[in-house]
Amino acid sequence: MKIKCQETVLYALVLAASASFIRCGTEPVESTEYVERVVYALTDSTFEGRETGTPGEGLASAWLDTEFGALGLQARGDSASRQTFRYKPHPPMQVHGEGEESHMGMALVTEIVGENVLYSLETEETPFWGIVGAHYDHLGYGDENSLFRGEPAIHYGADDNASGVAGMLELAKRFDEKSSGHSMLFAAFSGEEKGLWGSNQFCETPTINLDSVRYMINFDMVGRLRGDTLAVYGTGTSPGWMELLESCNEDSLILVPSESGVGPSDHTSFYLEDIPVLHFFTGQHPDYHKPSDTPDKINYDGIVRIVDFVERVIRRLNAEAEWEFTPTKDQDEDSTPRFKVTLGVIPDYLFDGKGMRIDGVSEGRPAQLAGLERGDVVLSIDTVQVTDMMTYMGALSLFEAGQTSEVVVSRKGATQAFTVTWD
Repeated sequence: MKIKCQETVLYALVLAASASFIRCGTEPVESTEYVERVVYALTDSTFEGRETGTPGEGLASAWLDTEFGALGLQARGDSASRQTFRYKPHPPMQVHGEGEESHMGMALVTEIVGENVLYSLETEETPFWGIVGAHYDHLGYGDENSLFRGEPAIHYGADDNASGVAGMLELAKRFDEKSSGHSMLFAAFSGEEKGLWGSNQFCETPTINLDSVRYMINFDMVGRLRGDTLAVYGTGTSPGWMELLESCNEDSLILVPSESGVGPSDHTSFYLEDIPVLHFFTGQHPDYHKPSDTPDKINYDGIVRIVDFVERVIRRLNAEAEWEFTPTKDQDEDSTPRFKVTLGVIPDYLFDGKGMRIDGVSEGRPAQLAGLERGDVVLSIDTVQVTDMMTYMGALSLFEAGQTSEVVVSRKGATQAFTVTWD
């Protein structure tokens, strides 16, 4: 599916270069025009899914330069706005393109070169920094993380994570040197899908003094707000987080907090540097890591609601004299169940009822083959009662590939049993 044409990207670039942006104070911004434009631009087929180390990533980083420049921010990379990182994939990765070693249009790549895009808003009054981040990379035509079983196709990554970049840029629009309170770094990371490569690189070789960073806020998949429910991770990384979040929640969002500072996104890199973090997330869905994650499915009003909320949080943070870091109790290897099988589903991490609710089913995997559907709530697997995510993962640790099990689910108020063959 072709979402937009090249002319749309060029048009977006012209708009970014010529627009006169109004910086807002604490008043909510009702229009979704800007965040919608950003998401559609980043998901243009010209960028070919923005996979790290590909020409599409390079085009996307150039687009970000133009967008940040239109906002009047300062480049804060190692070389202008860029911070380059290099990794050797094991095994070597194949990408669409031409090269000396190629097969069926796939070039063999033994080293990946990615780029973070970093811009700042700096004040002279205070030496403190706040960081707002979002990764702009995605899966290209589909890599090892894809959940799509068809022929290679562009994975547009509208929610993951054009939505987060749009939220970050919308937030950047709302601050200037006089209203920010202290210096702020806006970081568009790459390599997140490969294993937090970009944010790890930044923390290893920071372009600002990490000792002066008061907080890090991360947007990742904030484009599918359903109702009023918003997940917030890292609430245990500072003793004042929950009180601050609740006092700034003027829009009556239903916050689902998680204390751990460790998770599958870039905030983890900063938590490991003893920096208080908050990670905002609206939940997974059936389009996760598939070509069907397209901009027409994004809740743009929801993105703006989240940005309104986070803006209030940041303005309060920037007015504080200091902000204390606390380590969280993270799951260690001994407490985490080990398992060799998978059901092939995407859990609903925002579900707070009894059981494990299925938010998406992967094609051709045990759940789909057995007849399980999105919305089913897993209640038991054989003799094991499933009450939450941990008991679900504990149940998986009991089985081997090729075995069969009875999976009991609640579907539209009725209990049903299905026979699953594990892989």
